[in-house]
Amino acid sequence: MIELIRTRRSIRKFTEQAIEEDKIKLLQEALLRSPSSKNSNAWEFIFVDDPELISKLGESKPAGSAFLKGAKLAVVIVADTNNTGAWVEDCSIASIFLQMEAHELGLGSCWVQIHNRAHNDEMMAEDYIKNMLGMPKEFRVLNVVGIGYPEKIREGKPADQLQWEKIHQNSYGQHE
Repeated sequence: MIELIRTRRSIRKFTEQAIEEDKIKLLQEALLRSPSSKNSNAWEFIFVDDPELISKLGESKPAGSAFLKGAKLAVVIVADTNNTGAWVEDCSIASIFLQMEAHELGLGSCWVQIHNRAHNDEMMAEDYIKNMLGMPKEFRVLNVVGIGYPEKIREGKPADQLQWEKIHQNSYGQHE
């Protein structure tokens, strides 16, 4: 696992290569195995492979989502808020499970924050996506993860470039 963590990077440029169905099934399994508060499993996942819909997802906010237009797959991470008060946490965990499995499969991915982000002056990004995908009103959208084969491999950060000063021992300000 540490090697996956060391080498995973956000990827925003993808090749034209399609993602194989067996890899998509593994991505789906990884999501369904992610933990949730009180085992509520209130998360749901919308796998979008239609290029037109992916392109529209790429327009969900003024900045930071356009790269989705080049992804072969976009996974919209949502939750039924009737079933949990920890939907943000549960969806966040599921998202990283998805990204780690994508990386293990040789795919690249990047998270697009949707929750609390504007689509334009009149509409929130979440409402834009909910309307586009026909979601129930009680569902919330945390993010969209764009996935595809990376156009180029990005190296992980070397250990000596990590912010080791942010690790505290027993109390704030105490370092080893």
